[in-house]
Amino acid sequence: MGIRFTILSSGSTGNATLVEYGEWRVLLDAGLSAKRIEQLMQERGVTPEGISGILVTHEHSDHVKGLGAIARKYRLPVYANMNTWNELDRAVGDLDDDQRRAFKTGDVLTFGELSVESFPISHDAAEPVAYNFQAGNVKLSIATDIGYMSPVVKEKVKDADVLVLESNHDVDMLRVGKYPWNVKRRILSDVGHLSNEAAGEALCELVTERTKRVYLAHLSRDHNLLDLAKLTVNNILCESGVSTEERPIRLMDTYYDRSTEWDMVDEP
Repeated sequence: MGIRFTILSSGSTGNATLVEYGEWRVLLDAGLSAKRIEQLMQERGVTPEGISGILVTHEHSDHVKGLGAIARKYRLPVYANMNTWNELDRAVGDLDDDQRRAFKTGDVLTFGELSVESFPISHDAAEPVAYNFQAGNVKLSIATDIGYMSPVVKEKVKDADVLVLESNHDVDMLRVGKYPWNVKRRILSDVGHLSNEAAGEALCELVTERTKRVYLAHLSRDHNLLDLAKLTVNNILCESGVSTEERPIRLMDTYYDRSTEWDMVDEP
């Protein structure tokens, strides 16, 4: 048995990912309307009643838009660190006390035999985190909304069997794009988003013999191209002598990947 996961949505239009191990199933972020999340889950043969909890990375609307509605409707526990909870109160509305589950960044949550570790990332939010999911010898790392790849992030996601990593924008496309300069500056900053080039450079250190697959996620609709992201990352890896033939890089975003399939992180 391995960890199964399916990315319901990734990008500025909304983020949500399902992770499953055995009878346990968790939702990572709820950045779409509750109705849309329900629809996408149904396409994958899942009902919200079967969710064990919702994990929150940070309070931005593209990660929590439907959080309050779906948590109230199905009485789901919501997990976030206290600084994020302080910001969430305005966004999610009333939740019962037993639904509010606060943790300290770095804590390991357990859902049966599935362990979930939070770790800090650099983004312009109260206390943003990414997560490692581990069961037995299998490790899935999901890290997006990263201004830069800090030593902590590199240490936490290294040796993941499967890595979902942000590859948000092409720097040149962003510089000449339509966004006002203050927004461009924010995206390019250390608390913004990871570029294709930065993702490729990070993967040169992160891809090991253990790495089975890498997914490039949270691609910008306006300042990236699907093939460009993959080409940029592949070129950087090849120039560094890192083979990707046995570790295919896939692109994940709402306007690209409409698959209803789950992916399996198999036991080694």
